[in-house]
Amino acid sequence: DEPKIDNSTQEPMNCTNHTAYVQCLPAPNITCKDHLGIERVFTGREVGFYKPVACRNVNGYSYKVAVALSLFLGWLGADRFYLGYPALGLLKFCTVGFCGIGSLIDFILISMQIVGPSDGSSYIIDYYGARLTRLSITNATFRKMQSYP
Repeated sequence: DEPKIDNSTQEPMNCTNHTAYVQCLPAPNITCKDHLGIERVFTGREVGFYKPVACRNVNGYSYKVAVALSLFLGWLGADRFYLGYPALGLLKFCTVGFCGIGSLIDFILISMQIVGPSDGSSYIIDYYGARLTRLSITNATFRKMQSYP
């Protein structure tokens, strides 16, 4: 099944440690053996197992509000105040958005989801909407050599 989505966070219900679990119902007349060797026939109504689904940490910062503030009131620093960066918001307010250039740069950075909330959480974005996933490279990341046929 698809996960049940919480309307306030737009993330799957019961999200803990960036994981939510969704019920998986086997098709009718499927026979499975468990780890003890006991066979079980499913009718299509019982839960066979729970599939883990990734979810994000959100704290109430809406992506749509941040982009709208950046577009219309970015020259006053409203976008930075909303996202929790009061010093940058005040600086943008006093310099009229760094003469417009800083407002344009902030609009691009917020629209591309590069600048997010100051607490490290993610934006609230529609569950089936356009989200970006950040990739990171660590010492555990390695490059797989391409094999030719």
